[in-house]
Amino acid sequence: MRQHDFENFTPSSRRRRPRFDDEINPARSGRLTEQERQRLARVREDSYAEPAVPGGGDRYSTWDSAEHGPRPHPVWLVTDLAAVDTELGVLKTGKEAEVHLLRRGLPDRSRECLLAAKRYRSSEHRQFHRDSGYLEGRRMRRSRENRAMAQRTSFGRNLIAEQWAVAEFAALSRLWTIGAPVPYPVQRDGTELLLEFVGEPDGTAAPRLAQLRPEPEELRDLWFQTIGALDVLASEGLAHGDLSAYNILVHDGRIVLIDLPQVVDVVANPRGAEYLTRDVHNISAWFAARGLQVEADNLAFDLRQRAGLR
Repeated sequence: MRQHDFENFTPSSRRRRPRFDDEINPARSGRLTEQERQRLARVREDSYAEPAVPGGGDRYSTWDSAEHGPRPHPVWLVTDLAAVDTELGVLKTGKEAEVHLLRRGLPDRSRECLLAAKRYRSSEHRQFHRDSGYLEGRRMRRSRENRAMAQRTSFGRNLIAEQWAVAEFAALSRLWTIGAPVPYPVQRDGTELLLEFVGEPDGTAAPRLAQLRPEPEELRDLWFQTIGALDVLASEGLAHGDLSAYNILVHDGRIVLIDLPQVVDVVANPRGAEYLTRDVHNISAWFAARGLQVEADNLAFDLRQRAGLR
């Protein structure tokens, strides 16, 4: 071909094939049509959508991704990876956390168990109104994290929530291992704790000590059980930190200590002796108000000695 054949040629001068009336006209040359983009978006959504959980559950078991409780695991606990979790309702709401009733079992319902799911609230709603004193003696390794917690930034509050969950799970695991009356700690996944449900098979939770009006003989028995539980904690150098008749459950005549996120190492915490003494006086006052003669000061002194405090 000759050179002058190309002189008037430009890309826009290329002839295009005529379109038929029913043919889709792209919005812009070389790009997908709006209809095709929508179709591909639907395909992507379908491909990423999680499959339906079998057996009517709300989620698959998180056992494989969580930190587990002490061995040997109780025989009643369902640890199958094929198990599903089903939400059954709220057991308790609080300023720092909510406790939900959860059923974990195989989809065919051949094996299942009830669990209490304790979930700390998000940083926007969490109110750790008492945390400064309890966190003494618990310090992160990195100064940035310590500053964030001290300043109560969003990042710092999330770290505090993680510390509450870690501390409670560790304390429950430790106390369960030595035979203290606490729920079995099933697992920890982030700031969610799954614990043994203390109550009836139909999901009725055990009453709190504060809800009971025990007869004198039962009252005395519950007091001695409480003293025994405090002695076990003190022997491990621990105090509940917020003990009252509202965080002691009574099931089949036996007490169960709950709500231990603020558990205090009485040796490492400068106010450890103060927290231990306060626990004793708080619970002693409840029993004394119901007619039982107790020696709170003597008991507090004995427990401080038991914990190795001078």
